[in-house]
Amino acid sequence: MAKVYVNRTLNLKRIHFIGLDMDHTLIRYHSENFERLAHSVMLEKLIREKGYPSSIGQLQFSYDRAIRGLVIDKRRGNVLKLSRYAAIRVSYHGLRPIDYNLQKELYQSTYIDLSDPNFDKVDTSFSIAFAGLFMQLVELKETTESKLLPDFVDIANDLNEVLDRAHRDGSLKNQVRDRLEDFIVKDPEVVQRLERFVKHGKKLFILTNSDYEYTKILLDHAILPYLKEHKHWSDLFEFVITSAQKPRFFFDKLKFLRVHPEDGSMKNFEGTLTKGIYQGGCASTFTQDLKLNADEILYIGDHIYGDIVRLKKDCAWRTALVVEELQEEIEKNHQAESLVQKINVLMDQKIPYEQELDQLISKKIEHNDVTLTQKIEFQTARITEIDRQISPLIKEQQKIFNKYWGEVMRVGIEESYFAHQVERFACVYMAKLADLLAFSPRTYFRAPKRPLPHELPFTES
Repeated sequence: MAKVYVNRTLNLKRIHFIGLDMDHTLIRYHSENFERLAHSVMLEKLIREKGYPSSIGQLQFSYDRAIRGLVIDKRRGNVLKLSRYAAIRVSYHGLRPIDYNLQKELYQSTYIDLSDPNFDKVDTSFSIAFAGLFMQLVELKETTESKLLPDFVDIANDLNEVLDRAHRDGSLKNQVRDRLEDFIVKDPEVVQRLERFVKHGKKLFILTNSDYEYTKILLDHAILPYLKEHKHWSDLFEFVITSAQKPRFFFDKLKFLRVHPEDGSMKNFEGTLTKGIYQGGCASTFTQDLKLNADEILYIGDHIYGDIVRLKKDCAWRTALVVEELQEEIEKNHQAESLVQKINVLMDQKIPYEQELDQLISKKIEHNDVTLTQKIEFQTARITEIDRQISPLIKEQQKIFNKYWGEVMRVGIEESYFAHQVERFACVYMAKLADLLAFSPRTYFRAPKRPLPHELPFTES
């Protein structure tokens, strides 16, 4: 059953234009296949272009090594998972977990300033191979290849450079083009639901950082064959804006170029935007030329920073985020439910014991009452025994999720930093575009009332 999760009320009746990112939003990827390809291409480029030892070519790709929402500490060679308040909750150096005491020694404050350029965020599904390979190279540097590899900052910067170049020079996209079935998910239902939205008067547009040639290949493959109400995908979409340079598109004043669909040639564009295919441009011109209010545009993307955060901060369009990991995470939450219930039962027993222990210790301190020592020891032993029972249950619960990082949206009982960004900047979110399109184009998505801490059941001291 399709699910859409609501952070801020969204009335689709008030939305006139719906914008779609292409990669991982309108067009879904077989992510593990693509990230395996990205891993191999980065290794090849590091060896050929950056002089890294050829032995790194033996490194094997592991899709589980990284998840979305992690933070890379380039200076120290660490990868971190943060809570909603940017506090470190899980950390690795290379492929090895960092224990709490060492983490505390490395980070005097456990809160990370993400404006510091020494930190890189893993914001998109296209960054999974990048983060995993960084961890592998740090591990190598700390073991067998220490003299042959650069320092951690240079490793991170080199990876960024070769991955960016791979996206630009065709190293990745040419292989996707030649093996579309291996990398691209066809979803006829999405096409039919988009046509349904058009019947209801919604105007659709694509806004992608991919170039026109690649965009055309993917739309021809995944959209064109399933159209029933339109002859061509250029009829379905009012605008197709390629090489958009997001997030700059949302805050800069870049010019639009008109793209000729037959050969991909471009020419300068002046005047008011009309239906067609473009390159570049900016959100302010788009909104003004179409005589729209910002809140009449809904933009749907998968990149938390490039598609959602800067958009929300800079031009106030409404936002929807595709979180493709969500479906699996929800299924695993159901698998873990019985364990969570057992943990909660034990916690309900433990909390009163802790409160009683606090009272006993306070009385002993305040009244110098040594006769309470035995009661304190007894209560401490009760708590220790419950902790002994809880610990394996928590480990068993964590194994259901990613074995290195746990859940994407949580870290322990806290929301992850990634979940915090989703909550703060995405009006609604869902596992895939089809989930949103399954609803009526007239749907009123209402945000649930969220209880504040003082509105929750009262716990007596």
